[in-house]
Amino acid sequence: MAPGIPDFEITQRLLLSAGVGAILGLEREWRHKNAGLRTQILIALGSTVFTLMSYELAAGVPGADPGRIAAQIVTGVGFLGAGTIMRTDSGIQGLTTAATVWVNAAIGIAARPVVAVREVERVDVPAI
Repeated sequence: MAPGIPDFEITQRLLLSAGVGAILGLEREWRHKNAGLRTQILIALGSTVFTLMSYELAAGVPGADPGRIAAQIVTGVGFLGAGTIMRTDSGIQGLTTAATVWVNAAIGIAARPVVAVREVERVDVPAI
């Protein structure tokens, strides 16, 4: 996928993302809540794949910012999470589901390769 990122590392990051999504999903399934196992795995994997793609698409393009796709993931998943919140006569339901979806997407983004950190050279800052 992204230049300089070995296939093994990409596989590790996707498995890590799916694993954490599965843990969140299993907990939701165990408590018989919405947005269970499959949903949480798909959210985590989707955000990880989009993040990896952003590095591939930005590679070699002057001025390209791979963080723009991550910003759109946050916005899009926030919109999906907002759709899970419902107001009823008994109160508001779905806040925890919305928060779980949002945090799971953040975990998927965090499972990204640290390409930017690897490419930055160490710069010595002079003491004042």
